[in-house]
Amino acid sequence: MSNRDEKTSENCADYFLDISNEVCPLTFVRTKLLLERMAPGEMADVLLRGAEPLANVPNAVASQGHTIVELVPLAADHVDPAIPASAGVHRLRVRKMLPPHRIRGRDS
Repeated sequence: MSNRDEKTSENCADYFLDISNEVCPLTFVRTKLLLERMAPGEMADVLLRGAEPLANVPNAVASQGHTIVELVPLAADHVDPAIPASAGVHRLRVRKMLPPHRIRGRDS
């Protein structure tokens, strides 16, 4: 799989980023750069592989206030029960945080 990030309309995500062949910390750096370009409320599908990215990227994204919509293994990629699930590719769907609402009375 190639590393790419692009605007997409499939599966209700606005962006797609395949970082399944990357290693930490580059996995989070690329995800963070994508989120910075996105508009609030937009969603991205990020493909991850390996225990470290599966643990670190969702936690780091959530700690920045973004919403983890789902984190699921791609079934076609994980068919051998002898191989740990973390070895397969997972799809992380994340929604960029919405801007904080303005406090009434302070808008002027």
